[in-house]
Amino acid sequence: MWFKNLYLYRLPKNWAIDAAALEEQLARLTLQGCSATDPRSIGWVAPRDGGALIHSVNQQWLLALGVEEKLLPASIVKRFASDKAKAIEEAEGRRIGRKEMREIQEEMTLELLPRAFVRGRISFAWIDRGNGWLVIDSASPAKAEELLEHLRKSVDGVPAKVLKVIQSPSAAMTGWVAGGEAPAGFTLDQDLELRSAEKATVRYVKHSLEGEEIRQHIEAGKVVTRLAMTWNDRISFVLDDNLQIKRLAFLDILKEQADGQADNEDERFDLDFTLMSGEVAQLLDDLLAALGGEPVAAV
Repeated sequence: MWFKNLYLYRLPKNWAIDAAALEEQLARLTLQGCSATDPRSIGWVAPRDGGALIHSVNQQWLLALGVEEKLLPASIVKRFASDKAKAIEEAEGRRIGRKEMREIQEEMTLELLPRAFVRGRISFAWIDRGNGWLVIDSASPAKAEELLEHLRKSVDGVPAKVLKVIQSPSAAMTGWVAGGEAPAGFTLDQDLELRSAEKATVRYVKHSLEGEEIRQHIEAGKVVTRLAMTWNDRISFVLDDNLQIKRLAFLDILKEQADGQADNEDERFDLDFTLMSGEVAQLLDDLLAALGGEPVAAV
């Protein structure tokens, strides 16, 4: 269980809810699957097949949100609706108006939904009560908000807030690149994006950040909006100006710790989750320190 993209939300440290109470509330909105006429269904599923809705290891909680969607392209609905409208016009000798055409499209959607393929996906979230984190593994802001919204519907008074820091990520990253020095515990890697106030963007991939060209871009007013970094030679990632962590990669030295320590898949899953949550919690602590910490009111 290794997360790849992190959307970060703050919870009160030692949030006053236990796993049993949280699971009881999640159980009110589990995934039921799409019925014949449902275009979409959403709800909580067990992170491990046959397991509980909350997978708990050493007070670290893993949640999974399942989504099922019917694959019914608008072009298909439009084609069937057009054929039906043409048949009506020929049979009744009249033209179909816009309002009636919309009604025919809605009718065809309901008729075609039971025949549509179903696509399923799962989004994961990790709750670290002790350190006050809700972390959603998603490459899409919309999917992260989808999980958070469903959590708020399921659980009374979820106190999750978007993470705020004293120094903006963009200002901090620009300073690190301009000075050629990463904050303590980090190294700067070779992927970089700079952007001007006019939205002109320059990207570097696998490119040394030590050249004069990059400093000239910064002197001309461009700021860093994405920066690849490595933490303690253990985790590489890309930080962006919205404080989102992308392309999270746990380096071999970390994954090697799990090799040979588990006797079966369940033990391996728990061990991976334990390593992932423990390492990311330390990474986030160091990243917050590098960004000046949090405003007092944010916690």
